Amino acid sequence: MSDEVEKKEMGAVTTIYHEFESWNANLGEKTIHAKRMPGFFRTVKNYTQLALWLPFFLGPYLRWNGKQAILLDIQNRQFHFFSLTVLPQDIWMLSLVLLMAAMTLFAVTSVASRVWCGYFCFQTAWTDWFTWVEDKIDGNPAARRKLDDAPWSLDKIRKRVFKHVIWALIALLTGISFSIWFVDARDYWNNLIHLNLPKVGWVVLTMFFFGTYILAGFLREQACFWLCPYARIQGVMTDSQTILPAYDVKRGEPRGKLRKGGESTAAQGDCIDCFQCVQVCPTGVDIRNGQQLGCITCGLCLDACDAVMEKIGKPHGLIRYASLDELSGKPAKKLYQHPRTLVYLTIILLALSGIVYGLSHLGSMTLRVIPERQPLFVTMSDGSIQNKYEFKVVNKTDKDIHVKVTAEGGIAGQQIIGAEETQLTHHGRGTSFTIFVKAPGANVMQEITPIEFRVEGVEDPTVSAEYSSKFNGPKH
Repeated sequence: MSDEVEKKEMGAVTTIYHEFESWNANLGEKTIHAKRMPGFFRTVKNYTQLALWLPFFLGPYLRWNGKQAILLDIQNRQFHFFSLTVLPQDIWMLSLVLLMAAMTLFAVTSVASRVWCGYFCFQTAWTDWFTWVEDKIDGNPAARRKLDDAPWSLDKIRKRVFKHVIWALIALLTGISFSIWFVDARDYWNNLIHLNLPKVGWVVLTMFFFGTYILAGFLREQACFWLCPYARIQGVMTDSQTILPAYDVKRGEPRGKLRKGGESTAAQGDCIDCFQCVQVCPTGVDIRNGQQLGCITCGLCLDACDAVMEKIGKPHGLIRYASLDELSGKPAKKLYQHPRTLVYLTIILLALSGIVYGLSHLGSMTLRVIPERQPLFVTMSDGSIQNKYEFKVVNKTDKDIHVKVTAEGGIAGQQIIGAEETQLTHHGRGTSFTIFVKAPGANVMQEITPIEFRVEGVEDPTVSAEYSSKFNGPKH
């Protein structure tokens, strides 16, 4: 880039700098129109948002064996994940998933501040998409501010209508995409097109439509300031060792305008008071005033500052990801020296181990056998001893299955009464039936004898379950 071009660009930038030299954080009086600038962190932000939220829109349309691959069927109390079906009996794994997600959020925050808010959060993502639409229709921030203050005209009405229609379509698609995680996507679209959704379907769609439209279109950063609880508690999760966007005061101060020709005084710091970091901030924060509640750690101010530093021939990093201890010259601690983070990681590993164990022992059928307590056994007229058992079988497949009952161990010569015919187990729920075990009294040599029951699918023998129980007899 030639010196002449640099002077022209810096001259244009200086005009913008002067326009925003008295910028203050917006508390809702006016809409913040953040400038969109290319850069490393903007690219990271775009890709991370797509990586998390594109599956949200497309995931429910994935089919598996003729059915929706992932379906959180609350109505029938079944969660389907490809060939895996999770029933309410296995809901403890969902608790571990939520615990692991929470601890991951806390651990990442303690190390790198509000990374979730800046790169993944649905409020951040949808606001970013809404403002992108606004930027394409209404123009750059200066044009949008001018349009806000302009009187109503045909051009303003046209732009406003077009923008709000696009916003409404995004909000509607968001509501539909959320709903079809809980009902079959094809059935939902068919019912929606024919205006035949159930009442709860209309309520959920309406709530998500207006929630998305208002939060992303109008509240924007105010939702982060006043509605989000995580924004309030994030301060207690960080300390002086946490890495976050920070302004290097020693290098930047004292601030001063860049003189004509790109010169600066010897006593002047690297910050030329251009306000580019403020202009790109989606919450209107001036990072040079220190850490604030509004900072969502998105890193866009780093892109803006580095772009300016490059133009004036200064090194990058006046605003950078760094800990406050690092900026003050203190030695940085290693990750293993953060006890709180280690606690988070330990809980994450324990929760993950529980989830892996649960999935590996989930099976397609579960069996629970409850022996009769009153009485423990019955002495029959022929001298034989009989025990009564309540069988509870949960069929986790998507088909009704007939099962046969067998037993191993127990008493020599025992008979299983009630297993002469197969028992029908209904898919996706529990089935109960009663089984009696009768054994010759002369063969019952001890008060408690181990016995293992097994149920096995007639149509599919690979679907089976076992349960260890006991056979009760009289004292000898």
